[in-house]
Amino acid sequence: MKIMSVDFGDSRTGIAICDKSEMLASPVCVIEEKHFPTTIQKTAEQALEQGAQLVVVGHPLNMDGSKGPRAQLCEEFAQKLREQIDVPVVLWDERQTTVSAIGFLNETNTRGKKRKQVIDAVAATIILENYLNYRRNHPEGE
Repeated sequence: MKIMSVDFGDSRTGIAICDKSEMLASPVCVIEEKHFPTTIQKTAEQALEQGAQLVVVGHPLNMDGSKGPRAQLCEEFAQKLREQIDVPVVLWDERQTTVSAIGFLNETNTRGKKRKQVIDAVAATIILENYLNYRRNHPEGE
């Protein structure tokens, strides 16, 4: 199944997709947009263009599992996206994803403007990899 992941942000939203075998998650793009409804529309267009059969939206819970304002905004984003596309949209706990993305970019010595351009797509890829690992280890949840 082709699964697309979304790392929603106020001004940049990262998009990643996996292959049909769910083995390889790859960054697709970063949507640079600050207008909430336009970001939702552009994300819906990416889901269609990528042939996504499921969309996973990062859900930034607090470390104690509680929901802050950012998590609530991502829930609203996911709900609005569900209204625009005909595939399931699920929320996925993304705690530590940005930290992992920063670590990866440090390891690859990606700096400056390029770093800013790719960090959200890398974060979306990590969200998707985590989701795919969960699916592989919990096939009964299908």
